[in-house]
Amino acid sequence: MNKKYFGVVPPIITPVDEKENVDKEGFCKILDHCIDGGLHGIFVAGSNGETMALTQNERDNAIKIAIDHVNARVPVMSGVLDSSTRRVIDNIKKLEQLGGTCAVITSIFYARHTSQNETIRHFEQIAKETDIDLMIYNIPMFTGIKLNAETVMKIAEIDNVVGYKDSSGSFPEFMRCLTHFENTDFSLLQGTTAFQLPSMLLGADGFVPSIAPLFPELFVKAYEAGVRKDIELATKYDILIRETSKILGMSKNATAANKFALSQIGYTHKRIIEPQDQILPEEEQKIIAKIAEINEQYEQLKASL
Repeated sequence: MNKKYFGVVPPIITPVDEKENVDKEGFCKILDHCIDGGLHGIFVAGSNGETMALTQNERDNAIKIAIDHVNARVPVMSGVLDSSTRRVIDNIKKLEQLGGTCAVITSIFYARHTSQNETIRHFEQIAKETDIDLMIYNIPMFTGIKLNAETVMKIAEIDNVVGYKDSSGSFPEFMRCLTHFENTDFSLLQGTTAFQLPSMLLGADGFVPSIAPLFPELFVKAYEAGVRKDIELATKYDILIRETSKILGMSKNATAANKFALSQIGYTHKRIIEPQDQILPEEEQKIIAKIAEINEQYEQLKASL
């Protein structure tokens, strides 16, 4: 097997300046931080990257910065999410011009969904227009439709569809995919961090946690323990990973919580794109305390191994 996409792949935030344009300097620093920390890839222009809040020019700018700065050190998966097949194809054509090699595609959104088949047709038509890798992205909270395992399997028959990121929260359906794609080159990435432990132990190729850049070593060690099927150690890491996920719930806006938490590394600003609710000062203090608590617990865990 020759898996292209595996490991811990954060859906990276998009740092922005006062005018809500991409903060290139901060973005490059956090990309380096991720790679130096051992993370296995970057997912740019996803929902955590506020891709639909950016202007089209700034979305393209974020993708270009990521592709150019990462410079093939790790794979870059680029979101081309949009509301129609033609719009996605246009995004992919731009991605090709920017040097992108992997497009992450959801079902269309802001539309009435009538069937699972519409998403199959969506991928079939897109695949006719490009030779780059295509990744299925199942995120019903934003698209309004939950892809089932049969739909994923059907889309995967298309030659340049290479993997699946599942943020549906439906673990039984993901398990069906794990069974179906066992011993193939098709990559299965768990998008719900709460399911990373059973997913890895059952054969997933990786997971896509938004908070991973804050604790890269912890997430990489958890992935490696899962690959080795070391249940005892993987469980110990997972206890801490579940604590990291609590950070996202410490503000009513998970994006604001995530950006503030990552700003504590020192490379980026906590700024989010309007009109989202900003994080409150008391919420910031809770997050700072939780980060310190997790770091202390992780050091204790390492000392005990």
